[in-house]
Amino acid sequence: MLSIFGTRPAGEGEPTEPPEPEPSGRQLSDEDLLDELLATVGTARAFQEFRRSQRKECFNLLRWLPLVLPLIEELREAAPARPLTDDAYRRLALLGRAFQAARRLLRCCHDGSKIFLSLENEAVQGRFRAVYEKINLALDGMPYSELGISDEVKEQVELINTQLKRSKKRADTQDMELAMDFIVILQDKEDRSADRAILERLAKKLELQCLADLRAETMAIKKLINERNGQQAESTKQIIELLHKFKDVAGVDEKNILGDVSVPKYLERCPSLMIPNDFLCPISLEIMTDPVIIASGRTYERRRIQKWLDAGQRTCPKTQQPLTHLSLAPNFALKNLILQWCEKNKVEMQMGEPAEEPPVEPEVTKEVLIPSLVKDLSSMNLEVQRKAVKMIRTLSKESPENRALITDSGGIAALVGLLQYPDKKIQDNAVTSLLNLSIDEVNKVLIAKGKTIPLIIEVLKNGSAEGQENSAAALFSLSMVDENKVAIGAMGGVPPLVHLLKEGTIRGKKDAATALFNLMLNHQNKFRAIEASIVPALLKIISDKKLNMVDEALSIFLLLGSHSACRGEIGSEGFVETLVQIVKEGTPKNKECALSVLLELGSSNNALMVHALGFGLEEQLTEIAKSGTSRAQRKANSLIQLARKCQS
Repeated sequence: MLSIFGTRPAGEGEPTEPPEPEPSGRQLSDEDLLDELLATVGTARAFQEFRRSQRKECFNLLRWLPLVLPLIEELREAAPARPLTDDAYRRLALLGRAFQAARRLLRCCHDGSKIFLSLENEAVQGRFRAVYEKINLALDGMPYSELGISDEVKEQVELINTQLKRSKKRADTQDMELAMDFIVILQDKEDRSADRAILERLAKKLELQCLADLRAETMAIKKLINERNGQQAESTKQIIELLHKFKDVAGVDEKNILGDVSVPKYLERCPSLMIPNDFLCPISLEIMTDPVIIASGRTYERRRIQKWLDAGQRTCPKTQQPLTHLSLAPNFALKNLILQWCEKNKVEMQMGEPAEEPPVEPEVTKEVLIPSLVKDLSSMNLEVQRKAVKMIRTLSKESPENRALITDSGGIAALVGLLQYPDKKIQDNAVTSLLNLSIDEVNKVLIAKGKTIPLIIEVLKNGSAEGQENSAAALFSLSMVDENKVAIGAMGGVPPLVHLLKEGTIRGKKDAATALFNLMLNHQNKFRAIEASIVPALLKIISDKKLNMVDEALSIFLLLGSHSACRGEIGSEGFVETLVQIVKEGTPKNKECALSVLLELGSSNNALMVHALGFGLEEQLTEIAKSGTSRAQRKANSLIQLARKCQS
């Protein structure tokens, strides 16, 4: 059957759809047109699972589509006895195009790249609004008197149309939190526990934690790259970079976006299975059947690492650390854990028998080592404590299993006790160990109990440079739990973070900015930050180009501008001039953030918008609306509309 609705696919690389001309002529019979409308809604409703970032909007759209069906069904029952007039036919053809756009959008949110859909969430939201506008356009002026439908159906359709017109985009702090997380991860090139905590939060939100999900995401990104056909290179580069980071967090080493992530057959039968990272060989990415430890302390599948060594390699594949010897020590403890896990999850594995090896020293397992180290944290010998807390710091970063062993052995209480020590190195290692432990969600609650938060704040105030950086990072990690946001603010955590933002090292400033953003998602902490003079501190950050922290500072300003009581603190002509200057000279991302803040301020204070226009904003808006990034174009167009209202 010929379709008059248009068949152009809206790929993920095209987050917005251009306006479509009204259909002309009758390319289908009345019955075929109505049948195609019914079929399009039917196939759209077949999508029932969606990416988490757009899940709510998809279900809302699915709720609206069937409500128009009674109109189409009544018309179909009356055809061909009651032919459609030209006006009715044209309106129904437009409705068909709206349904087609809805189906394309639902398909994109069903199997599109999760990373893309989250990074471009605002653009995707625009596509939902565009669908509703197309439905409105079709239903507005529908010639009901010519259609001969029942009053009940007419009233239902008119009510739907009225409600759709009221549909507006909802902005929530979760979206802003997600945006800040992306800013931090995409800008930061260091491997830090605080950044890993952000990555794990993102992986959880995007549901990219297991091999099967990562494999599907890789395929979706490959499809996206093909659809973009070389366009939007910077955005594509960011998406690939994020994919690599998520793979690293999940213990997947494969980096080549063009290569498949192979999933063993036993996992294809149970793709939702969450495999502990430590059970996977870093070389093969498969569950180890004969795990062995090499000189670097890392564990590999025997045949995989032996093949590596036989090829003449003399470094650890994971760390690139030179190997002091080539002996392979069986990791019996890990092998037993894998066997227990396989039995519990009904995964059939053929556990390999270890080949004969030269005698090795008896292995000290983590189950023995970690409790011993935790005990040494309370030793009367200062040197013993120093060595123990340094090892705990290293082990707590390596794996969830290590963190669980440290916690179960009473490590949190012992580390908290060391925060009060005058020895700065012990203090640094203790607060960093707590930061590492806080990566795990359950530990965020355990660490925050008792007097831990005040002691971390004390290190933030008076510790070494490293101690201040990592205490700020620890407060950020803990603040991912909402009740901890409240507690950290109430216990005085905001002022020393603002001080670190002013006076700290570059790393300290970045950690402070990230922690403050997270804390200021709580409204009371916004006021605390203003009282601590965060505004001049942020302006200083913006003026120092070497810091490369303009986006972080503007994200915090956007938080302040979103609250009516705080808006007055930043709504000055001088600040507006600074924003316009960033729009003129900043990076594409700087411009996006600056336009967002200008839109927030200008929407509530027309005088500020007029001042921005007088300072040369209008020319910049015209240029960005034509050639800026997709998000910057949307902000620029909104500001152009606002400018017209202010000038009228």
